Amino acid sequence: MNIPTIHDSPKGIGWIEVIVGCMFSGKTEELIRRLRRAEIAKQRVMVFKPKIDNRYSSDHIVSHSEARLKSMVVENSSELEQLASDAQVIGIDEGQFFDSNIVDVVERLANQGKRVVIAGLDQDYRGKPFEPMPQLLAIAEYITKTLAICMICGNPADRTQRTSASTERVLVGAKDSYEARCRRCFEPPTA
Repeated sequence: MNIPTIHDSPKGIGWIEVIVGCMFSGKTEELIRRLRRAEIAKQRVMVFKPKIDNRYSSDHIVSHSEARLKSMVVENSSELEQLASDAQVIGIDEGQFFDSNIVDVVERLANQGKRVVIAGLDQDYRGKPFEPMPQLLAIAEYITKTLAICMICGNPADRTQRTSASTERVLVGAKDSYEARCRRCFEPPTA
């Protein structure tokens, strides 16, 4: 897993970078780090988040460690594509909350010569693939899987344990609704 640097980035073409992992693994923090580097390099950067993600800010992407970067809220992937026309680098947070059309949108943006960096959960609270992230992983040139620390045993964690009784697949929650868990400590729901 090598992330492109200024020295080894493809020239004259776009590409897709996907950052995945469980909650509390630093996905948004890594996204912000990459986008800030692009800003330092004087590239035109646009950052997007889905409307459903209203946890910390309405106009910033925000990590659990409170790192933040100004962003635009969009209803769907088509709106994102329209707004990103002037960007060289496009950052997208919470990719799992977008419609399935995001895969085609990201592909078109990369084909236009843009660098697209998208972060999201690769598994839902049941430990099942969280669409559309698997499809985005399949078309990405660069993939990063981040790990958290298991809240039970301290081992590397790649699963998100829901601590509330809700059975809805999408439950946008605060820190107290979820825990990072390792494979051994993860308890998939029975229902």
